[in-house]
Amino acid sequence: MAGIWIYSEDTIIAQQIITLGRELAGKMQQPVCALTMVEQDAQTLIAAGADKVIVLKGDNAWPESYAAAVAGQAAQQQPTVLFVGATLRGKDLAAKIAATLKTGLITDAQKVQFVDGALETERMLYGGLAVCTEVLNGMNVITIPPRAYDVPPQDPSRSGEVVAVDVQTESTMAVGNVCPIVRKGADIAVAEKLVCIGRGLAKQEDMQLAQDLATAIGAEMCCTRSVAEDYHWMPVEAYVGLSGQKVKPIIYLSMGVSGQIQHVAGIRDSKLIVAIDTNENAPIFAAADYGIVGDLYQVVPLLTEAIKNKA
Repeated sequence: MAGIWIYSEDTIIAQQIITLGRELAGKMQQPVCALTMVEQDAQTLIAAGADKVIVLKGDNAWPESYAAAVAGQAAQQQPTVLFVGATLRGKDLAAKIAATLKTGLITDAQKVQFVDGALETERMLYGGLAVCTEVLNGMNVITIPPRAYDVPPQDPSRSGEVVAVDVQTESTMAVGNVCPIVRKGADIAVAEKLVCIGRGLAKQEDMQLAQDLATAIGAEMCCTRSVAEDYHWMPVEAYVGLSGQKVKPIIYLSMGVSGQIQHVAGIRDSKLIVAIDTNENAPIFAAADYGIVGDLYQVVPLLTEAIKNKA
């Protein structure tokens, strides 16, 4: 077997997955190999922990066109597993590779470990209601969500092998135009502190309560799906949940959020969850580390003032 292979068109995500690769490498006694289409990223990946980097050199700039090339390399060298970053492009690539190799595909694995001589994965099902555990045999393709692992510290002194391979890309793909997404505000997916608003706020003007609290603790604002898509109080990229953003802040503080399972699926990786709601039976309290049962219009101003005085 040729080791643990890792690929993402996003170099940061590739480094995050290398953290997982290094955890498994010691137990499996196999090297970590990263794949990239950008030759300049090779040394960055080695410094992050890759033992070997394969640079795929083709004449197409779009990662989706490299599926056959990656599958071909995997068929030749037979890695134990191929981890792919679960971006939109990564998922497309992973599906094509698995179909070409006629092998298994595990999507959005939250946890991967080596148990009794085999890889074992865990992923969420039914919007977070259940955890699916799968034991893998033979080579499999596994997609890993962004931020599932931390970026490892760079070690410029590390050495590794860099191999450039000329490959054929798919010529059937052509991109005529690229329209970048214009985002409003901060990227909540990488924010360390978040204050989230839900239907508990009576009117849009009351968002100032949440903004004052967010400012006091140095947090970014986010919301539930209904606030973004029904009320249009915040942009769609600001809502957290199964079909929205999945976040992993140090602290997540919600106000007026009931905590339906679709929302909780997006916040479950938060280090600390604090909830404020009038309903003591609200589902959010089952997910929260700390909960305050009370009227947010009374609690939030007092909490904001206490934090300001503490500072």
